[in-house]
Amino acid sequence: MVGNTPVLWVTEPLAPSGRGFWAKLEGANPGGMKDRTALHMVERATARGELAPGDPIIESTSGTLGLGLALAGMVHGHPVTLVTDPGLEPLMRHMLAAYGARVEMVEQPHPVGGWQQARRDRVAELLAEDPRAWCPDQYRNPDNREAYESLALELVAQLGRVDVLVCSVGTGGHSAGVARVLRRYFPHLKLVGVDTVASTIFGQPAGPRLMRGLGSSIHPDNVDYPAFDEIHWVAPSEAVWACRALTATHHASGGWSVGAVALVAGWLARTSEPDARIAAVFPDGPLRYFDTVYNDDYCRTHGLLDAPVPDEPATITHPGDAVVTSWTRCTTVLDPRGRRRTEPTAQSTTSHRPTADGIDRRSDHASTAQEITR
Repeated sequence: MVGNTPVLWVTEPLAPSGRGFWAKLEGANPGGMKDRTALHMVERATARGELAPGDPIIESTSGTLGLGLALAGMVHGHPVTLVTDPGLEPLMRHMLAAYGARVEMVEQPHPVGGWQQARRDRVAELLAEDPRAWCPDQYRNPDNREAYESLALELVAQLGRVDVLVCSVGTGGHSAGVARVLRRYFPHLKLVGVDTVASTIFGQPAGPRLMRGLGSSIHPDNVDYPAFDEIHWVAPSEAVWACRALTATHHASGGWSVGAVALVAGWLARTSEPDARIAAVFPDGPLRYFDTVYNDDYCRTHGLLDAPVPDEPATITHPGDAVVTSWTRCTTVLDPRGRRRTEPTAQSTTSHRPTADGIDRRSDHASTAQEITR
């Protein structure tokens, strides 16, 4: 059920006639792209002896990882508790419960870290209450990255060559994992990250975010800053336009991340060398977004249908130059935490069980870098 997802050639209206990009349709997995990482993290923790038979799994999620963990818990016999927030779509909440997961809702955002930090704080409380419980900690766990080797190898087999890889960035797992494997085969690979406006990942200030599945109010350690050649920030109305354009012309679409990635990949198809082979990862399908992205009333309420969609991104030279509110590109990629390491570290294989405060005490699992200008 998981893996061996198809690729689809995407052209007009996202890209000009005669040009296009290949979309990796991870929505063909039963729950989406994060089925891969949920299963892998559980299997690796079991192999290391961190997760015993029947132990509870507790994690924070905005939705898609929750589906994967529900699947992993069902397959491997673990009760699953998922901590989420009011932004989770009602459909997703009901589906997670139907899959047997216990869903906990936090009621107030953290004053600095927003909903994500509030969810992580609640996870830490639940871990402290049950010493048997295990948290995958998708933001810091290197197994999150390693899970996407299969996706990368599928792209190699399906496309033969990849020159440009376009990925949304949330936890940082799939962009880091796929790019690292692809560069074994294609050292020239260009990695383009896609974030949402009001996300802190690449040095913008945090703010309220409508889009889920990409972006962050915290700084995930799995983001491999040295790997990126450029970053694009996309606004919700722009993602909605791209999602609906894909749906109407290719019968394949998805949610916020898919729309944002498709918008950027289409622009790259217009502006790159004609023979450049561009691959874009579409993390999920459209069904969970029926009451947001594909709901006219919701989109009108949030001003997402009438806003103009630019033909190309604005450009800034440094993430600190401006607070971006619409599609914007930057080729200066920096780690906003100010870490000074200049090369990615090797994947850690040490035991991974976060402490009760939700913080992983290992020091060798994250790839960080000083400011990198491509």
